[in-house]
Amino acid sequence: MSSGKVLIIDLNKSTEYQELLEGHPQTCGMRSGRVYVHPGRTCGRHSTSHHEEVLVFLSGRGLLLIGEEDSLQVGEGKISYIPPHTVHDVKNTGTKPLIYIYCVAPVRGKLAKQEPAKSGE
Repeated sequence: MSSGKVLIIDLNKSTEYQELLEGHPQTCGMRSGRVYVHPGRTCGRHSTSHHEEVLVFLSGRGLLLIGEEDSLQVGEGKISYIPPHTVHDVKNTGTKPLIYIYCVAPVRGKLAKQEPAKSGE
């Protein structure tokens, strides 16, 4: 179980990654961080595996790259949900930093074993 405490975390102004929630024992399994992507760069292709993920975009604009071919426009004022088993990347297509917060939580049972979904499904 988690520590059972309510947490308030200050976001820093750094251009470096900031861990916000580190998972157990701080939480019941949720992890979170603040990501800063420079213009023309990506966060790095990865899979959600047995987790679901939410991205909350604070500033900038870019593309959420899903799998090999799909892409969706993202940026300030948008939120994105990414289901388990989804390979993805975030690319900054703007001229200013793309800053977002991610939250990932483990999925258990039947849903954790399902095949990846395609964007828009």
